[in-house]
Formats: sequence, structure tokens, C-alpha cells
Amino acid sequence: MGTGKSTLVEFLHTNYGVQPFYEPNDENPYLKDFYKDMKSWAFQSQLYFLSNKFRLHQELDRQPGVVALDRTIFEDAEIFATALYQMRKISKRDWLTYMGFYEAILDAIKPPDLMIYLRCSMRTLRNRIRLRGRAMESDVPLSYLKRLDRLYEEWITSYEMSEVLVLETDDMDYIHDLVHQLDVMQRIESVLPVNQP
Repeated sequence: MGTGKSTLVEFLHTNYGVQPFYEPNDENPYLKDFYKDMKSWAFQSQLYFLSNKFRLHQELDRQPGVVALDRTIFEDAEIFATALYQMRKISKRDWLTYMGFYEAILDAIKPPDLMIYLRCSMRTLRNRIRLRGRAMESDVPLSYLKRLDRLYEEWITSYEMSEVLVLETDDMDYIHDLVHQLDVMQRIESVLPVNQP
């Protein structure tokens, strides 16, 4: 939340003509209940995200040309579901069911050509969440955000499915600042040849 994923996907679409895909958060029928009572709704909410993301990845695999997705299926399992399991919001039995499904999915989808990892400080993250004013996000405890941040850092350190490009987004404005735009484009093109529209 708040690192600039959707903004980057739009930037890639505008500058390279890649087909944009976005995580449909608002469609999860468990999300509102989850934010009110994590323990009761964590498993259902995460399973919904995982199954929807699997369908989305299957659709991406069928698309011609280059596509960009704002959040991957790997994050669903490696970050969000893992955090909830560690917090004892998901039982061990449900966790084993979830991970069995996730591992089967990994065998059925293609890995990305490039993983762009957006990093920002907790202060910046919280300011962006506050500024965009989404009620469900503003109630997320700081301890939960810190746990997610730690899991993200552990995950990206061990990620080996594709090239990784890390962008520090605290002071980066690749929508309005031409220097930042050129920097991001140069860094992307250095690891993944792309054609401009």
C-alpha cells in the first residue's frame, strides 16, 4: 500500500504501451470484514485473493506482448498470508491448505521477465495512506505494516525467478519530474529491452 505500484504501472503503460493490469481489491467480499476482525476472516480473504490472482496470472500468460501487473501472486502468499499466519490469524490447518494451493499455482504460471520492487520508508508509506484517505487502509495498525515491510524485504532478498529492479520511491516522482522519468526508463531498459510505442 502506498509505495506507488499503480502509478508505476500507468507510467509503464504510457511510456512503453504495455498492457496494464491492476489488483481488484474492491471486489474482495471479505475485505471489509477482514479489517474489522482479522482472525475470523483472514483465511477466507487470503484464499479469495489467491484464487483471483491465479485467474489474473492465467490471463496475463495468454496476453500477447508485454504486460505489467501492480501486485503479484507471490506477494499474496509470501507476504500477506505469511504475516497473518505468523500473527496466528490463520490456523496451521488452514495454512497448510493455503500453501498447498499456492504451490500448485506456482507450477501452473510463468514467472515474470522483470520484478520491479518499490521501496519507501514507513513514514512516507503512512503519509501516502493518510493522503489518499481509504478508510480500510487508515485503520491498519502500524505493527502490521512493519511486519509486512520486514517480510517484503526478506522475500525480495531471496527472490530468484527473474531479474529484479529496486526503485526507492520516497522522493521519486516519475509522473511529474522529467529527470525521475528518464532515470526510471533508463534503469528499466538496462535490465529489460522494451519497445516504445
